[in-house]
Amino acid sequence: MDFPQPLTRAKLVRRYKRFFADVALENGTEITAHCPNPGAMLGLNVPGLTCWVSRSEDPKRKLAHTLELVEADGGLVGVNTLHPNRLVAEALAADAIPELSGYASHRREVRYGGASRVDFLLEAAGRPAAWVEVKGVTLHRGGGLAEWPDCVSARGARHVAELAEVARLGDRAVVLFVVQRSDCDRFALARDLDPAFAAALDRVRDEGVEVLVYACEMSPEAVTLRRPIAV
Repeated sequence: MDFPQPLTRAKLVRRYKRFFADVALENGTEITAHCPNPGAMLGLNVPGLTCWVSRSEDPKRKLAHTLELVEADGGLVGVNTLHPNRLVAEALAADAIPELSGYASHRREVRYGGASRVDFLLEAAGRPAAWVEVKGVTLHRGGGLAEWPDCVSARGARHVAELAEVARLGDRAVVLFVVQRSDCDRFALARDLDPAFAAALDRVRDEGVEVLVYACEMSPEAVTLRRPIAV
């Protein structure tokens, strides 16, 4: 996934009200950028961190800039929660995820469960459909370990429960964690931050829900889904 325009380097001043971030550009100008991340952003919301913002020319937008990347632990971390689905869409089109390759069609935002939409529904003649829920990962607390979530996610627990029903009906059900950083080689659930989600995922894995984790290659020019990492 290439950024359509070069990103602008800045310093994080503060992140607040979930969707706002004040940043200082290199010329000293301070601006407010949209922060497309409803999570806690643990370790990525520290004032003074180097960050990268994009700019939109859409006159209808209230905030022209968007917080895209934060530099932490010596590398870049993607904080835009819209990107994981875009990265997966590109990877599926290129058959770059072997566990999910060979499907003839990839549909997005398909209704399932009570009132949810699955991120991707993969279909092909002669094989079970694959229902794929994507989760973006940013949390790293050391040791090369990526973790999810970084705060309580009741929505995430509901999604995996609905995926279990899909598996019971005979289709594939997959949770795909996309680690938007390149400094991790292992993945685990952040059980201390959301024990309910951890318990829910443990339960549905026993019921046939698959878990995949892929890490990204990060740069200010592009983000690419690159390699699987161990769960």
